[in-house]
Amino acid sequence: MRSFAHGNSTLAVEVTHISSHGIWLLSRDKELFMSYEEFPWFKDQPVKAIINVEEPAPGHFYWPDIDVDLTMESIEHPEHFPLKSKNRDKSN
Repeated sequence: MRSFAHGNSTLAVEVTHISSHGIWLLSRDKELFMSYEEFPWFKDQPVKAIINVEEPAPGHFYWPDIDVDLTMESIEHPEHFPLKSKNRDKSN
């Protein structure tokens, strides 16, 4: 019996670890860490929403369940992108 050759993985990005401090993202052999302090959008999200990440273009990441877009540069250098989410008043 002959086995079929395995093809290349179509998974370009994946969340490799979630901790109480933040999230580790792996994209094309590069591991990125996103602390909850710098990326508060992820802190209270369910695991299912965090691991559902797409890379629509190289270095551009999108989490459709929580509508968050980030670039590799903004993850590597969050100090260059000081805008952070603000809690919205739920009465609005």
